[in-house]
Amino acid sequence: MKLSWEMRLGIILILLSIIVYSIKYLIMGDAQNIFNYLFNSLGYLPLNVLLVTIILNRLLANRSKQSRLEKMNIVVGVFFSELGTWLLTYLSDNDPNLCKLKGDLVRIDQWSEEEFVRVQDKFRNHNYSIDIKKIDIKALSTYLSSRRSFSLRLLENPLLLENERFTNLLRSVFHLTEELEHRRELAGLPDSDYRHLAGDIERAYFLLVMEWMAYMRYLNSNYPYLFSLAMRTNPFDENACVMVK
Repeated sequence: MKLSWEMRLGIILILLSIIVYSIKYLIMGDAQNIFNYLFNSLGYLPLNVLLVTIILNRLLANRSKQSRLEKMNIVVGVFFSELGTWLLTYLSDNDPNLCKLKGDLVRIDQWSEEEFVRVQDKFRNHNYSIDIKKIDIKALSTYLSSRRSFSLRLLENPLLLENERFTNLLRSVFHLTEELEHRRELAGLPDSDYRHLAGDIERAYFLLVMEWMAYMRYLNSNYPYLFSLAMRTNPFDENACVMVK
């Protein structure tokens, strides 16, 4: 039977302990003292296990998770720089219900942590609808197709396993891209097809807003200079200006 590396390591460590105690016995010749020391060591063993395998392991796991979170948010930031901000701006401009939320979105730079939580809950229940007749389907298809390779590279990133919400967003955007690319003609579609495309767009729009909110909350807490730029390019603020005034 082939032993695993853990079992081989355990056997080696036990043999080393036997060798050390045997040498100590040969040198000192005091078996009672050796047994007392051995039992004292066994008494501390549960505490060692608690410290090493539970507390220390938890600290290392938390540090590793924090590191992955940092890298994941870098990927999210690149997504919004290359694709998400433009798409969010375009779709929100064609949301007839946006006026109900726009006031909150424009003054986001004044929010506290509690305000972020409150508004995120509010956005989660917002009626995300798109006036499909006002959408330039061909221009949208052209833009998404030009970012197709970028979206594919993001989907291949193993860090996506850490963020299900962002993964769903990428899938919805990529699905919308494919829906539009598979139609030879985008003009004069039947109403049923327009309704189907509107559903795909609204799904991507909802996930975009939720991910953007989560990313803004993260930047506000950790990177004020990145948050400042994000507010000066706020996709929901028609008066946003990248220049610092």
